[in-house]
Amino acid sequence: MKYLPIDNELFVKNRKKFAANMKPNSLAVFNSNDIYPISADSTLPFQQHRDIFYLSGVDQEESILVIFPDCPKEKHREILFLRETNEHIAVWEGAKLDKEAAYKTSGVKMVYWLQDMEKVMFELMTQCDTVYINTNEHYRASVETETREDRFSKWLKQKYPAHSVAKSATILQRLRSVKEPQEIALMQQACDITEKGFRRLLNFVKPGVWEYEIEAELLHEFIKNRSKGFAYSPIIGSGKNANVLHYLENNKQCKAGELVLLDTAAEYANYSSDLTRTIPVSGTFTKRQKDVYNAVNNVKKEATKMLIPGTIWEDYHVEVGKIMTSELLGLGLLDKADVQNEDPDWPAYKKYFMHGTSHHIGLDTHDYGILTDPMVPNMVFTVEPGIYIPDEGFGIRLEDDVVIQEQGEPINLMKNIPIEADEIEDIMNS
Repeated sequence: MKYLPIDNELFVKNRKKFAANMKPNSLAVFNSNDIYPISADSTLPFQQHRDIFYLSGVDQEESILVIFPDCPKEKHREILFLRETNEHIAVWEGAKLDKEAAYKTSGVKMVYWLQDMEKVMFELMTQCDTVYINTNEHYRASVETETREDRFSKWLKQKYPAHSVAKSATILQRLRSVKEPQEIALMQQACDITEKGFRRLLNFVKPGVWEYEIEAELLHEFIKNRSKGFAYSPIIGSGKNANVLHYLENNKQCKAGELVLLDTAAEYANYSSDLTRTIPVSGTFTKRQKDVYNAVNNVKKEATKMLIPGTIWEDYHVEVGKIMTSELLGLGLLDKADVQNEDPDWPAYKKYFMHGTSHHIGLDTHDYGILTDPMVPNMVFTVEPGIYIPDEGFGIRLEDDVVIQEQGEPINLMKNIPIEADEIEDIMNS
């Protein structure tokens, strides 16, 4: 891994929190992701399942974590099953975790090789009443591929049909949404790497540059700083492309007078950052562009103030919509009649700002969190309002990542990344 070792205290603590929420005499199982094939002998780069990483720090394929707090044998209360490593694997693929390295990484003392899994699981299943399986119940999930976790759960339920089945997802949704200090520190590193990439762009972007060249500059800076790359597919939309919310082609030339919307950020140690900035290709905003930019920035500042303990996500978005409506009236994009005659289910402001303002962020860019629960300290949210005006050939979105505090406004993990229009112009023209 490119990232520096993480103190296994974090993963020990995470397992204790999970175990404290389990039913009596129950067992939970978590699997690594598959390495997904492309064709022939080609594969996608491995990405670890965030749940097993959250609970163990293990960042390799073919790994299984078992948590069984009430197991009669103390040594079996936490178990890792790993693919057995050897000299041949080390030569062809690089060394995998041996048992000692697995313990140092995770804090799990009992490590078996994967070939022993069925035999050990049989013993464990005779001792428990309930088994927790790990299903993907994220509110934005749309999964067509059967995962390694899915296959394991199917096998487990077929082999042991008399056991009660419970869901890990409900526990993990709440645990993962509230970050430990070590997690916030890792996210801060991701944000700091993102800052380096963005500052590099302010001295690079000019008329004639291509969107994919901007992408290449960012990737260089991210990997140079121990990130494996983008936390999510980069959106680099110049001119009218900024009005496509998930624009991914990044294949157009940036022209004088245009704006370029940059929704691009680094990961670090599997933790995401999520940044959006919109900058002038020529180094200077037009008056109209700056007016719209400042309106978006005003909404962002006011929205951030509302991210405090007790806030309900849905209510928050209603209030942000009111602030955005006021700004759009000031810009002449809406008039009073538009607001008076609006559809309550699709308010007038949605014509220019059609997405949400904030989402949980952490190990996943759109991280776990139950949206009907009140916000609590150490949740981390994005704040990302935008105004999109296809008729004028540009769109503007601004985004930072913030940590909810016990008292007062949230801490902005991206406070050092330039955002004020005048500051961006000054740097680009220095």
